[in-house]
Formats: sequence, C-alpha cells, structure tokens
Amino acid sequence: MMKNTNGKTGLFIPGPTNIPDCVRQALNVPMQDMRAPDFGDLTLPLFADLKKVFKTETAEVFMFPGSGTAGWESCLSNLFSSGEKVLMSSFGQFSMLWVDMAQRFGLNVHHCEVEWGLGIPHEEYRQILEKDTNHEIKGVFACHNETATGVASDIGAIRSILDELGHPALLCVDGVSSIGSLDFRMDEWGVDVVVSGSQKGFMLPTGLAIVAVSQKAMEMRGEANLPRTFLSYDDMMKTNVTGHFPYTPATQLFHGLRASLDFIFEEGLENVIARHTRLAHAVRAGVHAWGLELCAKESENYSDTVSAIVVPAHIDSAEVLKTAYYKYNMSLGAGLNKVAGKVFRIGHLGDLNEIMIVQALAGAEMAMRDCGINIELGSGVAAAQETFIDQTAAASIAA
Repeated sequence: MMKNTNGKTGLFIPGPTNIPDCVRQALNVPMQDMRAPDFGDLTLPLFADLKKVFKTETAEVFMFPGSGTAGWESCLSNLFSSGEKVLMSSFGQFSMLWVDMAQRFGLNVHHCEVEWGLGIPHEEYRQILEKDTNHEIKGVFACHNETATGVASDIGAIRSILDELGHPALLCVDGVSSIGSLDFRMDEWGVDVVVSGSQKGFMLPTGLAIVAVSQKAMEMRGEANLPRTFLSYDDMMKTNVTGHFPYTPATQLFHGLRASLDFIFEEGLENVIARHTRLAHAVRAGVHAWGLELCAKESENYSDTVSAIVVPAHIDSAEVLKTAYYKYNMSLGAGLNKVAGKVFRIGHLGDLNEIMIVQALAGAEMAMRDCGINIELGSGVAAAQETFIDQTAAASIAA
C-alpha cells in the first residue's frame, strides 16, 4: 500500500510527540565547544528550570544522552547493590521492562504482577511493606503513567504508605510519559528518583534522559556496588557544577530544551497540565461515543497523556494502524506485548490543541470503519466537540 504523502503526517503516538516550531528552530544551531568556559551559561539555567517542572527545590538534576531507559538504568546502577531487595509492579510494557532491567542487574525483585489495565497495587504494596519490619526492601518502584495501557497511578498514595509505616525505602518513579504533562510534585510526594525523557512532555527529539534525584538518595549512592560509568551520578556532579559534562553532551538538544522550557513557562505549567486534562476528556468522550472501551479499567486511573482503545475481538488493531498510516497519513500508537492486536493508542500529550484532537478522532473513525468496526462516522468527533464547547462555556461563566 502506498502512503499518502500530501500535507503533514498526523502524529498521535504517545512519543515522540509533536515539536513546536520554536523548539525545532532552536535545535538548528552550529556546533559549539562543550568545554568552553561559558558553556555553563546555557546549561546551568536548564538545571535550575528543570527543577521547576519536577517541582523540587533540593533534588539534583541530571541530563544523560539517552532515552528514558537510560534514566531507569542510572537509578538502579547508582543507588542499589546486587542482591538487594526492591518492590516493583508491572501492569504494562514499560513497568514490565523496568522490572526486567532490575532482575538483570541482579536485584532481588519482589514483583507484583497486575492485570494490564489496572495501576499500582497500593494495598498489596502496603501489605508487603508492613511485613518488612527489618527494612530489607531498599527501593519501592512505581510507574506514574503506564504508556502501553493508558493508566496513571497515584504516587502520593505510595509516599503516604511509606510514611505511615515509617519505612525508609527509596521511592523511585518512572515519569517518562507524565513529567511536563501531568501533575507531579517531587518534593511534596517525597519522591527520591524520577526519570523522564525529552521526547514526551518536553516536546523534543529522543536523546535526553532527564533524571531528578533527592538528597536522601544521593547520600545513599556510596553504599551501592553496581557498576556504572557512563551513567555515573558522581562523574556527572564533578563537571555539572560548572555546567559541563564528563563526555560530549547533546548540545543541540540543550538549545531545544531551553526553547521548550520557555514555551512551557509561557503557557504556565499548571495551564499545561489543565490543557492535557481537557484534551484527554475529549478523547475519552469520543471513545465512549464509539461504543468502545478503554484498556484502563477504572476511571480514576485514566491517563491524561494517552488513551489505549480496545477494538472488537474479531479485529486486529494493527490493521487499524496500517490503514490510518497509509490511507490517511496519520500515526496512531500500537498495542504492545499482551495487548498487541487488541488496542490502538491515541497519544494526547505535548504540543496539541483542540483541533488536532478532532483530527485524530476523525482519522481513527475512518480507519476503524475501513477495517470493519461498526461505528457511526462523526460520533466521536461530535462528542469531543461538545466537550470542548462545554468547557469553553464553563470557563467563560467562571471568568
């Protein structure tokens, strides 16, 4: 099948996300000397402003050349030792991969396997931590937003459990598809490590693993015995203090990040979060108007950055993706692993607005109808439009 190449490809995957023109243009700069004495003029303000996005005043921020996976590895290798006990859960592709990484590093993983479509098993975590009276569990891991299933979980609730039990384990969070898009409060929630990536809410190409580490976690790194070199927090800190790096950094991405942060702050971080909630409500209204279900099973866990939509049992969702891509020049997210062929995903994070959401729903409707899914054309689009109109009217009344 030949791809329709007219116009721009509609990009509605949950990352990489659309890049604003100002950010894309900021990336187009000549190469520069990363060891120049004034290089810190670019990078030091980035470290400071990233703290505002993570909502932390005291954490150390690191920018590694890599994806979110590199950030996961930095957390494990810098803060834990082989054989140490950690508490983890998997309920989607990415939470599962972090568990797999920890097991490969030789950590003793207490693995809570959860049905895909549900979130972090808070009560199970509580029961396990209650029994750990000797505090052998050194880390509690949580995926804030499971991209594969469109499930967001309550991180603050995990901190409450740890505090109620007086448990000293580090709280380590995957925020790759939530930071810069969903409400996240590192200091308030007592998060010790949070991992993010440049290609999601920061609206950049893939290439930066952006990690924030609490002072409590930094003080514990000397006890960890896992090997690390490229992802060493110690090596980074020695040079980051002047805005430099222990090896050649992703300089052009730093210029893009500067523009991205300015873009976020101009809109206002709280407004960015509210916009993601508004767009997500419209997508979910469209899905329900189609008569379809979300992979996320409980409304309190619906993600505001990505929706995974379950197709009828006789349909292969991969065909919906192919049709959307080749016939309508639009990219939707694939179902991964256990939900491969069963769901397709609409990413609604980053540089998006109401009209773009309507475009995504319209394209998905046509692709689904072409693949034999019996939906009424325009139903999801109309439901989203009504949501946007209602929201606009409510905002006008409130003003």
